[in-house]
Amino acid sequence: MAFQIPKSCTSQDLARRIHDGEDLYILDVREDEEWADGHIEQAVHIPLGQLMQRLGELDRDREITVVCRSGNRSGLACELLTEQNFDVVNMTGGMNNWTDRISFGR
Repeated sequence: MAFQIPKSCTSQDLARRIHDGEDLYILDVREDEEWADGHIEQAVHIPLGQLMQRLGELDRDREITVVCRSGNRSGLACELLTEQNFDVVNMTGGMNNWTDRISFGR
């Protein structure tokens, strides 16, 4: 049986929560170049390939919404983080579906 991510949200759901002033923990697992091309302002950036080595940088006491370009890498990241007892939400559709404000640069 395939692993299933227990929680997900759309880009519109996440944008609404940001606009509502919720204190969200957003993790972007895209590569450096993708991040530099535009990201959600308050997101933390840890490329998927570095995630397991950088688990100590994540807040285990908060729900983490994971973002990538299309939702596939973030789904894998959610799988890995769930195995490490993190509370995660996968943003389906990824930044391809993001229509809200973005920040640029590294």
